Amino acid sequence: MAREVQFDDENVILKLSGVNAISALKLNLKMPFETIKSVYVDSFDAPRWMLRMPGTSISALNIFEGSFKYANKWYFLSYEKKVSLVIIELDGHERYDYVIFEIDKPTNIAFEIRKHLLASD
Repeated sequence: MAREVQFDDENVILKLSGVNAISALKLNLKMPFETIKSVYVDSFDAPRWMLRMPGTSISALNIFEGSFKYANKWYFLSYEKKVSLVIIELDGHERYDYVIFEIDKPTNIAFEIRKHLLASD
């Protein structure tokens, strides 16, 4: 999979590569620890009328990559399947309200993010 989660002293970093990076028009996305409100694993069904700004979507195939806006909220989406996605709710991020992505072992990734959040307090 062309998505990876990394950490530095102050951020969770979602790194994209290959087709995912090209489709999302982004190589990485930094989320400062203090902006992360919640982290969980769940399915997500993108609202039909989300605006791509910029991004790539093929809704019939459930492919979403990039920045989207819906109901005055900004989303960063990177997935090809609707189930078992890491969902990060943000508060005070410079752009996004939600970051939702597909990755191998999403429950383990969510646990690692929570562990780093606790260590940063």
